[in-house]
Amino acid sequence: MKVVSILLTLFAFTFFAFGQKDSKTAPKFDIADFNKKFEVAEWLVRYDVVAWKTTDELMKQDKKELEKLGAEWFCFQDKNNLWHAVYGKFENDKYNPVFHFTMDNASKISLVTDKIDAEFLNLHARALATANKQLITALKDRDAPRFNQYIRQNTDKTFSVWIFPAFQPNGVAVYGGEYIYTLDQTGSKITKDESYAQSNFRGFKADPPREIWLNYRETEKPTLGAIFFVWYYKEYFTNIFIDNAKTTSTVIKGGDKNYMWVHVEKEPETKTAK
Repeated sequence: MKVVSILLTLFAFTFFAFGQKDSKTAPKFDIADFNKKFEVAEWLVRYDVVAWKTTDELMKQDKKELEKLGAEWFCFQDKNNLWHAVYGKFENDKYNPVFHFTMDNASKISLVTDKIDAEFLNLHARALATANKQLITALKDRDAPRFNQYIRQNTDKTFSVWIFPAFQPNGVAVYGGEYIYTLDQTGSKITKDESYAQSNFRGFKADPPREIWLNYRETEKPTLGAIFFVWYYKEYFTNIFIDNAKTTSTVIKGGDKNYMWVHVEKEPETKTAK
């Protein structure tokens, strides 16, 4: 008989269901670690929505103004949680904004002329530039996909930068490399590198929709990038499973259209006596 533990996570609420006869045996899945990562993944997906919706509006702007743009752009939330997206160019250690968009809770995009503090812009752009230099070093001669970048200033004024594979132009969803950096308050020095990369990038065509498995069997816990992948692409595939060393994780859609995380402990392998 197969013996498993099933742990269900519904947003901030957690409850347990056991397959063991001994109900005192608690699941070994690290739910605290998962919830911490999932909170970040949710925020990153919201950031991504702001990025692609404002990019659509960006492409409608005057071509001469678009020629002024560099590779440095980013999104942020203000004290009222209103999303902003800034597109410009970082040159000679100075950020020159060209377009500034906002997105409200109704997903309405507005092109605004509100000024943003110059030092705030410079710090964010510098942090992104520093992180991207480190990414180039990390990738070396690897055949790498296109990436998306995300940045957030922390409460202690340091910066977190996440660089994950983007949804590729050919419709392939890629995983296998996630680059996560913490930078100092100046944005010029990486103080922590929590990146994770497999030997190769892997991917799945998003069409047709089907069940897919992400091979993370060398890791004990779901990585942030794996959680992000599932949450980002959950509408593109019928099921996405994170296959870790001792557990599998996925999301299921309930009748109320809310998603629920399901974590299943694998049956321990038994050695055959010779």
